[in-house]
Amino acid sequence: MFTGIIKALGTVERIQPQRGDIRLSIRSAQLRWREYEVGESISVNGACLTVVALRDDGFDSDVSSETLGVTALCNLKAGSSVNLEPAMSLGDRLGGHLVSGHVDCVGTVLERNNEARSVRLRIGLATPWLRYIVKKGSVCVDGVSLTINEVSVDSFSVNIIPHTAGATIAGAYKAGSRVNIEVDLVARYLEGLLNARAANGATMDQSGHVSMDFLRAHGYA
Repeated sequence: MFTGIIKALGTVERIQPQRGDIRLSIRSAQLRWREYEVGESISVNGACLTVVALRDDGFDSDVSSETLGVTALCNLKAGSSVNLEPAMSLGDRLGGHLVSGHVDCVGTVLERNNEARSVRLRIGLATPWLRYIVKKGSVCVDGVSLTINEVSVDSFSVNIIPHTAGATIAGAYKAGSRVNIEVDLVARYLEGLLNARAANGATMDQSGHVSMDFLRAHGYA
C-alpha cells in the first residue's frame, strides 16, 4: 500500500527489452537505497513495481506486458523523470489517501491553466471510470494523491500547488500528457458491495441512484 505522497523524483537510466516486456533501471539520489531490499515494492508513477536489483543510486524493476498495456509506463524513455514512493509501513503517517499502486486507466491532460500560484489541470478520462470521480474526493494521478475540484461529463479538474509542482513530475505536465490514474479504493469497493447486494435481489430506487434509504436498508448507513 501507498499514500500518494511522493518521496523522491527519479530518472530512467535505461530500458532493456526482455522478450516481450522490459526491465526498467531507475536512479535517484533522494532515497537511501541501502535501507531497501530486493523484493520490496516501489510505486513508479503510481504503478506498484517489485525491486529485482538494487544499486547504491537506484534500482531495477521488471515491467510486464500487462502493466505496459494498461499504464503510461510504455511512454517512458531514457532520461524521463518519474515519481517514486516506497511502500508504506504500519504506523506511517497517511498524508494522502490509501493507494494500492494498481493503475486503473490512463488519462490525458486536456488543459493546463495558471490559477494564482497554482496550476489547474483538466484531465480527460474514459466514461466507465468517471463514475468513481467525485467532487472533493480523492484521485491518484501518476502516484500523487490529489483532491478533485470539478467533474464534467468527460473529465475532472485538480489543482497543483507550488510544492507539488516542484516535488513531482506534475509541474511538467502539458496538454497531451498521458497520466496513470487510480480511482479511490473506497468508491470501487462500495460499488462492488452494492452490485453484490443487487445480484442477490436488492434494488436501488426507481431512478437507479443509491439513496440514503437504500444504504440504511442494506447496512451501509
